Amino acid sequence: MGAYVYIITNERNGTLYIGVTSNLRQRVWQHKEGVVDGFSQKYGLKRLVWYEVHDDIREAIRREKQLKKWERQWKLRIIEDMNPQWKDLYGAL
Repeated sequence: MGAYVYIITNERNGTLYIGVTSNLRQRVWQHKEGVVDGFSQKYGLKRLVWYEVHDDIREAIRREKQLKKWERQWKLRIIEDMNPQWKDLYGAL
């Protein structure tokens, strides 16, 4: 089963949330609908701007923890590299 590390935001250069899931489409839908209380709901984070696919959930969790320790500028750079327009990638899943 695959796994995903993802970043959602509210706007370009806005608040960032990094998460991990085995079902990216479902998880982003949950963020968009605000069905789970927490950080992303509090800040209105609904736009999927970056994700990475992994073969194993443990690998994805390790990557998520690594990214959370990164400086903000590094996070912005990986978003810009994959998605320079900061489009919502949810529709392409």
